[in-house]
Amino acid sequence: MSLAKVEIYTRWGCGYCVSAKALLDSKGIDYTEYDTTMGGEPRAEMLARVPGAMTVPQILIDGKSVGGSDDIHALDRQGKLNAMLGIG
Repeated sequence: MSLAKVEIYTRWGCGYCVSAKALLDSKGIDYTEYDTTMGGEPRAEMLARVPGAMTVPQILIDGKSVGGSDDIHALDRQGKLNAMLGIG
């Protein structure tokens, strides 16, 4: 099983973003972070990839939106996140 490609759209000063990244970090998962603080291209890209996304973080695993911080923590509690990430 290979590791999943993880991307996360964040904003400066976002506690939920920090929480989501800390969970990924605790699992040793590398991710690509896109800062939407100033809007512009990163925010436009986020909205194109996750239509209707009004909040950050927005987390994508292998190109599929899995939601935000509460969602990724819920997946972890349900025992589903590791499989999605391609780890034990």
